[in-house]
Amino acid sequence: MERRTRQREAIRRALVAAGRPLSPQEILADAQREVPGLGIATVYRTVKSLADDGEVTAVELPGGLTCFERRHQHHHHHFQCRGCQKVFEVHGCPGHLDRLAPAGFSVEGHELLLFGRCADCRTTP
Repeated sequence: MERRTRQREAIRRALVAAGRPLSPQEILADAQREVPGLGIATVYRTVKSLADDGEVTAVELPGGLTCFERRHQHHHHHFQCRGCQKVFEVHGCPGHLDRLAPAGFSVEGHELLLFGRCADCRTTP
C-alpha cells in the first residue's frame, strides 16, 4: 500500500516537472521548494520505493552516478553534459546493434550514452 505523504508527492512532482533524469541531489533541491525540511535520506528511500512500485527507473551512468526518471514505455537513450553533468533523454535509436557484437555473441539489449555540452553550457564561456 502506497503512503501519500507530502514528501513523496513533492519528489514525484519534481521528477514529472523536470522531464529528464534527475540526480538525488537535483530531486532534493527541487522538492525542497515544496517541503523545505526534506532530507537526502528521504529522497533515497522514496525513489527506491517509487522504483519498487514501477513508477521510476534508475539510469546508471559511468563513474557511479545514478539518476532517476519516470518510467517510460518507449525505448530511449541518454545524453550527459560534461559541463553541468545534467542528464537528458535522447529520443531515437540507431537500432540493430547486434551486428556490432563479436561473432557468436548474442545481444540481449543495449544502452547508449552520448556525452558533450548541453545548449546552456555551450553558450556559457
